[in-house]
Amino acid sequence: MVLVTLYNPTGEGGHQGGGVAAPVGGQIFSEVLPYLEINQGNQEEVEQIEQVITPDITNETIKNAKKILKESGLELKLNTELGEEADEEQITITDQTPKPGITINKGSNVYATIE
Repeated sequence: MVLVTLYNPTGEGGHQGGGVAAPVGGQIFSEVLPYLEINQGNQEEVEQIEQVITPDITNETIKNAKKILKESGLELKLNTELGEEADEEQITITDQTPKPGITINKGSNVYATIE
């Protein structure tokens, strides 16, 4: 859902929502839907994307979390950059997004916060 609020709208469509706000909403959807990997076409044309349940990687080391996620077809992204000398076998994940148990598309990223 998108809410478009225009103050003092003017344009070819006058001040009606269909002539002023709808084109703005359409432009937002045309840019956001591809980013979210949502097909705008006919539902019959949509390729079935395999979905997986997000595993729980909290309290796991980065190394173990990468392994767990790889087995589910997911990829780990850290919310913080690690230095080159960081040991992935010692650093523990404290939080994750999406949360465990959420159904997401295979190939998606899981974002993790570390200590």
